[in-house]
Amino acid sequence: MACCVNYISPPRASLSPPPSRSSFSFSGDAVHSLLRRHSRSPSIVAPRFQVVAAEKAEPPLKIMISGAPASGKGTQCELITRKYGLVHISAGDLLRAEIASGSGNGKLAKEYMEKGQLVPDEIVVMMVKDRLSQTDSQQNGWLLDGYPRSSSQATALKGFGFQPDLFIVLEVPEDILIERVVGRRLDPVTGKIYHLKYSPPETEEIAARLTQRFDDTEEKASPI
Repeated sequence: MACCVNYISPPRASLSPPPSRSSFSFSGDAVHSLLRRHSRSPSIVAPRFQVVAAEKAEPPLKIMISGAPASGKGTQCELITRKYGLVHISAGDLLRAEIASGSGNGKLAKEYMEKGQLVPDEIVVMMVKDRLSQTDSQQNGWLLDGYPRSSSQATALKGFGFQPDLFIVLEVPEDILIERVVGRRLDPVTGKIYHLKYSPPETEEIAARLTQRFDDTEEKASPI
């Protein structure tokens, strides 16, 4: 752990004037190495170090973000994860990945989806819990995208010890949401999302292969 120390110069007149009393950061191993190196030289008296405070590392940031489809979660998640170095965890992507990998939770989820049923909360919660528990999430912090969506899901995550430092809710007027949704297109080759008005494809070749997702309609975007 890094520490903040006071440097006290050795009391020898033969040495050049020491620096003024100051504080600086160092590692414990570096200090021991310095002391050993100085002690082997008969012409130098090893300096003394006095620890005055220990610097506590800030815990990794934990964020949850929520918003309606086309509210801009993808853009905000990209900006936030890039700035803070967080692990971006999307519940939807996680569900698809678990199914593709054939994990136990993935197989259970696939059974429900093949029957046209919603995947039970307890299955998705376990997927999210397992991902949040992985080393990269614990060390770097995480940004949980689009989850939880209900109080029961939030309560379940809290029961496992996962609680955010910050919960972001993106609020966008309904008419703008509808415009964003109906103009949104997917590139099936790269997975990139375009918008016919705000973010059109770079080439005619890309434009020709774009598809519209089944739920990117005004009916799906409008609140019930």
